[in-house]
Amino acid sequence: METIKEGDYILIRFKDKRYLKRVESDKNFSYKGGVLYYRDLIGKPFGISVGGLQIFKPTLEEIILYGIKRETQIIYPKDTFYIAKKLNLSEGKTLLEFGTGSGAATMVFSSSVGESGKVYTFEREERIFKTAKRNLERFGFTHNVVMFNKAFDPEEVKGIEFDAAFIDVREPYPYVAQVWELLKPSAPIGFLLPTANQAQELLKHLSPYFGDIEILEILTRYYKVNPERFRPEDTMIGHTAYLLFAKKLSA
Repeated sequence: METIKEGDYILIRFKDKRYLKRVESDKNFSYKGGVLYYRDLIGKPFGISVGGLQIFKPTLEEIILYGIKRETQIIYPKDTFYIAKKLNLSEGKTLLEFGTGSGAATMVFSSSVGESGKVYTFEREERIFKTAKRNLERFGFTHNVVMFNKAFDPEEVKGIEFDAAFIDVREPYPYVAQVWELLKPSAPIGFLLPTANQAQELLKHLSPYFGDIEILEILTRYYKVNPERFRPEDTMIGHTAYLLFAKKLSA
């Protein structure tokens, strides 16, 4: 049975709030019901109740939502996990990504390609790059990620055949042909596009390089978990971006 150790991250659930914290024996968590001393958790299993608090091992989704520092609007987990599946990422795959942003999607991709896979990611803004690097280092996602603090440069990845690509930049249109050159035959590519105008413009640039094109958005609505008041929550996660997917067509 896995137990809580010094330095582990834990998810604390108190009423309807969630907190991601690092276990350090000389620190504590104060809340309206009292004080939780982290030293008292060491050696105990995850998934316990202590003084009105619930203590869990955080999932990757929870690390992204409650743990990472943000310099940009992160891609919501509802989108990133779907993107990883649509790109058919699995153990041993190699992915090309740009831009990195705060690193939320990079973490999901890193987890998806596993120990024997590799993610090559580009971010041109130095401030944002440094934040992403710290996020990946803090949560242990640097072992299979190669980061570049520059705009996408195909020379940096010359000779690599990628299993998939994901592009999240304001104007992806000039890169379509360059990325096509780097992808394996029939490889999937994904784009994140905040506005309808961007989606419309990108569609004009995909032919003759990519086919099997589809665009979608993902909406998430949570429900109250009280069995006596079972109904939708008052707010929902609506439109965050258009997701465009396609596959490489051979010349």
